[in-house]
Amino acid sequence: MTRVADAVRPRLAQAADAVRPRFARAATAAKPRLARIARAAKPQVARITRPKTPKTWQYTAGAATAGLALAAAVVTAAGPWDSTGQRTAERDRAVAQERTGGADHDGSSGSVGGAPRPAPSAASVLAGLGGATNGVKRAPTGPALAEVLSPLLRDPALGARSTAAVVDVATGKRLYGTGADEALTPASTTKIATAVAALSALGADHRLTTRAALEPDTDELVLVGGGDPTLTARKDAEGWASLRTLADDTAAALKKRDINQVTLSYDTTLYAGSERHPIGVNDNLALVTALMADEARTDDSASGPAPRVPDPAADATRTFAELLEDNGIKTTSPGPSKATGRAESLATVSSPPLSALVERMLTNSDNDIAEALARQTAVATGKRADFDGAGRAIGAQLKKLGLPVSGAAFKDGSGLDRDDRLTADLLTALLVKAGDPTRPELRPALTGLPVAGFTGTLTSRYTDGAAGIVRAKTGTLTGVNTLAGTVVDQDGHLLAFAFLTSNTTDPAAAQSALDRTATALAACGCR
Repeated sequence: MTRVADAVRPRLAQAADAVRPRFARAATAAKPRLARIARAAKPQVARITRPKTPKTWQYTAGAATAGLALAAAVVTAAGPWDSTGQRTAERDRAVAQERTGGADHDGSSGSVGGAPRPAPSAASVLAGLGGATNGVKRAPTGPALAEVLSPLLRDPALGARSTAAVVDVATGKRLYGTGADEALTPASTTKIATAVAALSALGADHRLTTRAALEPDTDELVLVGGGDPTLTARKDAEGWASLRTLADDTAAALKKRDINQVTLSYDTTLYAGSERHPIGVNDNLALVTALMADEARTDDSASGPAPRVPDPAADATRTFAELLEDNGIKTTSPGPSKATGRAESLATVSSPPLSALVERMLTNSDNDIAEALARQTAVATGKRADFDGAGRAIGAQLKKLGLPVSGAAFKDGSGLDRDDRLTADLLTALLVKAGDPTRPELRPALTGLPVAGFTGTLTSRYTDGAAGIVRAKTGTLTGVNTLAGTVVDQDGHLLAFAFLTSNTTDPAAAQSALDRTATALAACGCR
C-alpha cells in the first residue's frame, strides 16, 4: 500500500484543484493515516441508541463529516488502479469537474463531448466493500433503521407515495421495508433489471458484432447490423467497434477479389416490430434498430439527450459508403435488404464485452444501450425482438433467477415507459443477486452504478455528504423520482437500498430528499 500511495501521490496532487480538497487529502493518504482519520471521524457520527433518539438532521450532518473519511478508505480498498497509478474514480472525478455527464429522463442532464469511453469499472469493488461485512458488529436492525429512514421518507417533497427497502447484501436479509412489495413506476432504475437479465442470458463476455457480407454473383455488399448501439464512426474511438475499421477491412477484402464497385444495402432484421419507443420522438433515445452509428446523434455528444437522425440505419450505411469510397470502392445509394445464408462475411467489428456495455449503460443512464440489451435478451432467449418480447424476456430471466417479480411489468429496457412497474423488493434483490459470489457474471450490475460525487448521473450529487460511499442508479420522470443502489454504513456493512416515489411536484426537492435518505443510511450504525 505504501508503494502504491507513493506512486499516485504526484498525480493526485495535480488533480487536487479539480477534486474537492478535503476529499483529495483523505483519499491520497496511506492506510495508517486513513485509519486515524476514520477513528477520528467516528465519534462525530450520530449513533442510534435506545431510548434516546437523535434527530434526523444529526444523521445527515454526521455523514457529511464521516462520509469523507470513510469514502477515502472505501475507494482505497475498492480501486481500481489504472496503468498510470491513478485511481479510475479520481481521474473521472477530476475530468467531471470540467464537463457534465450522464443522462436522466427529465432532459436536464448535460452531455459529454468526444468519443465514447467505457464506464469506470471497479472489478474489486464487491470484495473491497463486502469484506467489511464480516466484522464483529451486527448489521443494522429494522426498528433502528425505521427511526432514521421513516421520517425522511415522509418528506412532502417525495410526493403522495413512497416505498423503500434496505437489505444486507452479505446475507440477503431485508432489514427495513415500507411498501416494499408495492409496484411503482421505476423510471431509469429499470436499467438494473435490464442489466441483470442481459448478463444472465448472454454472459458478461458476450460481444455484439457488425459485419459486411458479400452476396455471391451479384456484388451486393450488405452491412448487417448486430444491434451494437456503441458502433462509432468517430476517429478517436479506441476500445469501441469502429465503422472506419470495418470499411477499411471490407475495402481490402473487396480489392483482393478485384471488386471496385458494389451495390450497397443494409440489414436490420435482427430486431422486429416498431423501432419507435412508445414515448415517440425524444432526444433521450434514437429509434431502436439493429444498426446505428454513434447512437444516431446529430452532434458530437456521447451521452445525455441529443437530437437524433430520423433513419439511423440508413445514415450509418451512408457513412459506411463514404468510408468505402475513401478506400477506392464505389457504391450505389444504399437501401434496406436482408443478407442471405450464402453471403460471405468479408469483415467484422465487435463491441466491447457486455460487461462494459452494462457499466456504460448504468453509469450514464444510456437509454440506447438499455433498449439494445433488452432486445438482445429477447434474441438470446428465443423471444420476438420487439418491445413486448424484450419485456417478456427480461421478466422471464429474472424469474429464472428466483427473483421476486410479482407485480413487475417491463414495457421497455430503459425505464422511459411510464407503464413499467418494479417493487423496492425486486430492485434490492437484483442488487443482492449481482453480489452473489456464485454469479460473478452479474457483477457489472454493481460496478457500473454511478459513484456519488464522482461519476455519471451522481457526479454533482452528494458532494457535501456520502461521496464515494453511495453507488446508485437514479430515475427521473415527470412526477417520479427513484434511487436504488448500495451504501456502506458507518460500521462497514454493505447495504442494498431502493427508494421509489410517485406524484412528486418538485423534481429537485425530491432528488434532494432521496439523497438525504441515502446519506443518513451511510451515516447509520442503527442498532
